[in-house]
Formats: sequence, C-alpha cells, structure tokens
Amino acid sequence: MFLHISVNWLAIILAVVASMALGMGWYMALSRQWLDALGKKPEDINSADPSPYIWSVAVQLVMAYFLAVLIPALTGAINPANGALVGAQLWFGFVITAMILNHRYQGAKWSLTFIDAGYLLGVLVLQGVVIGLFG
Repeated sequence: MFLHISVNWLAIILAVVASMALGMGWYMALSRQWLDALGKKPEDINSADPSPYIWSVAVQLVMAYFLAVLIPALTGAINPANGALVGAQLWFGFVITAMILNHRYQGAKWSLTFIDAGYLLGVLVLQGVVIGLFG
C-alpha cells in the first residue's frame, strides 16, 4: 500500500518530458505515413485543439507513475536495465495486444498499428530507463 506513496516524482516528471519529446520526433518523422494510415490529409487534423496534447501528458504521467511502482515490485531494484525490461514486458503483454485487438475490429491499417505501437514501445522503454536512472 505504501509503495504508491514512495515513488520518485522527479523521475516520473522527467520520464514524461522525455517520452513527450520522443513523440514529437517520432510523429514528425512519420507524419506522412501516419496520416496515410489514418486515411487523412494534413488539413483534416485540427492542430489548434490542445486537448490531444493535454491527454498525452496526463496518460503518460499515469504510465510513468505505474512504471515507477512496478519496476521495483517486479524486479527488486530500480535501475535502467530493469526499467527498460519492465517497460518492454508491459508493452508486449498489454499495449500491443490491446492495440491489435482494437485495430483489427476497427479495420485500421496495419501500418497505423505499427507506427503507434512502435511509439508506445519507445515510451515505455524510455520512461523505464529514465525512472531507472533515479533508482
């Protein structure tokens, strides 16, 4: 129970900043492919709406928090290698499986699944490494 209180909040905040930076680079580099996978054009995206960015910060804060809780619980020690390992395992066990399930029912292109899932793998591994650096 007390495990939830004893997280390193600085590590969590820095992990979110790092994963948001990763997202900017990832989607800038893959913007054409991502839009094609969505079946949209640049003008179809409402870039003036800040809500996707606000939600991104919020959900990545939750992801980083739970990584900070789960890394020591699952591995016994917080370090970059354990952080990367737990991040990758959580991605494989829950993220990619849920994305494939949902995208197949939605009829989304596989390229969308690969682009978004690749980013989320990067998020979880990078956040785990950053949190592990503060172990």
